[in-house]
Amino acid sequence: MIRVKDVKESIAFYTDVLGMEVLSEYHNNDAKFSLYFLAFDHSDGKDTKEDKDNAKFKREGVLELTHNHGTESDPEFKGYASGNQEPGRGFGHIAIAVDDIQAACDRFERLGVRFHKKLTDGKMRNIAFILDPDG
Repeated sequence: MIRVKDVKESIAFYTDVLGMEVLSEYHNNDAKFSLYFLAFDHSDGKDTKEDKDNAKFKREGVLELTHNHGTESDPEFKGYASGNQEPGRGFGHIAIAVDDIQAACDRFERLGVRFHKKLTDGKMRNIAFILDPDG
């Protein structure tokens, strides 16, 4: 589960940039939070939204985004710990395999995605880290 500040911005990143799709949503207005479950479509578009919703806990790699209502418009909200620095060090990253990492990185650059590590940085030239809207 990843907490997000602005759900519209985050959903756009995970769907438009990474190519995932929203499988289902759960909104709890009393507790002021919403959950969004995302994954890659492995059905070549054959599964219905209902099929995907029903199978979301029976498959690999489902990402859950949690949005606490109001954070997107709160000027005092400082964001969540990324896990890569203090405070909150611990969580590091989500790994996604691609067929052609250079082509993927070129696309991310064209889209203006922020990088934490580009292919040309450091000794590991076969891995890159991009940042989602919350860093």
